[in-house]
Amino acid sequence: MRIFNTYCFIIGCLGCLVEGSYAQTASDTAYSQPFRNQVHFSPRQNWTNDPNGLVFYDGEYHLFFQYNPLGIRWGHMTWGHAVSPDLMHWKELAPAITEDTVMAFSGSVVVDERNTSGFGRDGKVPLVAVYTGHKEGNQSQFLAYSLDKGRTWTKYAGNPVLDRNQKDFRDPNVFWHEPSGQWIMSVVLPHEQRALFYGSLNLKNWTELGDFAVPNKALGIWECPALMRVSMADDSTGKEQKWVLLISVGDGAIAGGSGMQYFVGDFDGKRFIAQDTMTRFLDYGKDYYAAIQVNNLDRPVTIGWMNNWQYANDIPTSPFRGAMTMPRELSLRRLPTGYVLQQTLDREIAVIQGNETQIAVIKGIDHTKEANDFVKDADAFELMIRGSVGNFGVKLKTGPNEETVIGYDSTKREVYVDRTKSGRITDNPKFSARTTAPFVVEAPSGQKTAKPQLTLHIVVDRASIEVFVDGQQPVTMTNQIFPSSTKPQLEFFGKTLRSIELRRLDSVWK
Repeated sequence: MRIFNTYCFIIGCLGCLVEGSYAQTASDTAYSQPFRNQVHFSPRQNWTNDPNGLVFYDGEYHLFFQYNPLGIRWGHMTWGHAVSPDLMHWKELAPAITEDTVMAFSGSVVVDERNTSGFGRDGKVPLVAVYTGHKEGNQSQFLAYSLDKGRTWTKYAGNPVLDRNQKDFRDPNVFWHEPSGQWIMSVVLPHEQRALFYGSLNLKNWTELGDFAVPNKALGIWECPALMRVSMADDSTGKEQKWVLLISVGDGAIAGGSGMQYFVGDFDGKRFIAQDTMTRFLDYGKDYYAAIQVNNLDRPVTIGWMNNWQYANDIPTSPFRGAMTMPRELSLRRLPTGYVLQQTLDREIAVIQGNETQIAVIKGIDHTKEANDFVKDADAFELMIRGSVGNFGVKLKTGPNEETVIGYDSTKREVYVDRTKSGRITDNPKFSARTTAPFVVEAPSGQKTAKPQLTLHIVVDRASIEVFVDGQQPVTMTNQIFPSSTKPQLEFFGKTLRSIELRRLDSVWK
């Protein structure tokens, strides 16, 4: 009883604190710690992991997230909450769905415009959260709803709405499926590596429709399914679409530890039929997990958790631990071997791009000093490195014998990020890594006589690197770093380097 009362008191205080001093202002120094990313969301304090309930409603984006209001390590799972006008500048609000007799595990939020749930009152459209209620020995699916644009939440008296009487049954992802006229839920049986699909007319009563399973002993448990329609990258009409199922895996990912795989196929309102059961990874870095889509948006945009369960509790940040990735828009490319996902930043990142850019054509001229002068006062920046076949890249030097290296190795035909000397490696030996992604450099489209080339699009923040490589098989690589200096010195290398482009990024906290 004492523990419960103390917990409620802390939550109440958090609510007052968040609405006031949690607002990001120029005088709020709580967002200026050396390892606080400046263009990625992180809570002001305490632990966070999976993004939850991403949804767009009435001109506002909502990010809910797994949150521990009582500490900087995993525990007491609650839904933290932040809102944004543009998916970049976030204002943290009071925690939304709090722990009571059960923890509030991952889930999703839908806009129930038809009031199928009956939660709506006086013409107010309900936002409905579908989440996993976790207690010792049981996980089942719960509802909560809000009639004031997500500021306050009421837990449904009839919870749980879906219970298989199982220990591990979690992470519901819900959307409205127009062709079948019902809500569809994707949810997983983690240890069986199986996704189940349920249908409902009112979000309260659910009927099992089908399942999808690809047993793979090399991979860990399945978590955080996300089923969505995705358009072709070369189709300007957006009418040619396939269904994509994202699945997070707890271990055995391409870079080691947790990560994400995906499947492309068709969904008929009951079953997901994949084009094949090949394991395709969404990101080749160490730190990309639990990404889900923004509901109620006219295009597929995802945000993921930038961390890895191998060392998530050990990263050296304070007073917070955990951050989200940049928002990424998804599209598909058609190859002879099937469809592959492409992820881009262009639309969302534009709101934080500075007006000034620096473009340098290399051709034997050393632009290192010029580039370093340009970024020396930047909180974060974008870097475009273009090169042809050969070894080239950039070193982010952040201290004596300290560097993070991003480049292309033409002998091995791979893009890589080497953080083995990136700074503080944490006390966990599994953090140190050189992550790689296979990549074949191609000639520019329609220019078969031109030299093959590629572009490394790199977002550099205080404690992270996100790399995007466009090609026939697009690649992304997300890695955390904890450097001695937040102002890296750039050192370019490689005889095949053709040009660089730099752009400052404005801090989202200022």
